[in-house]
Amino acid sequence: MKQLTIQELQNYLALKYKEGRTSSALFMKLVEEIGEVAEVLNQLEGRKANTGNTSLGSELADVIHYAVAIASINDIDLTEAIMKKDKQAAMKYHQTPDLEEFLLGKDE
Repeated sequence: MKQLTIQELQNYLALKYKEGRTSSALFMKLVEEIGEVAEVLNQLEGRKANTGNTSLGSELADVIHYAVAIASINDIDLTEAIMKKDKQAAMKYHQTPDLEEFLLGKDE
């Protein structure tokens, strides 16, 4: 299977949601999907009866879908935002390597 990049997903979702969807509508779907992740985790960790109807991977994919869709319709480059945010967090929490260093190390 072809590897999917964040940028490709953003381009696809920008096309898919170019008309008629607002950030707040997509956010409401995101919140709904986060609730479904919580439901699956509760089932997997024994706090609720396991119905076996959903998978954690499927629900996490939905969360990513709507988060990326919100970024896409707002012209936010998520790759850039993720790299910047990770660098800030790495400095704040004294973590090494940061994401950029990690990615550079993989190329060697």
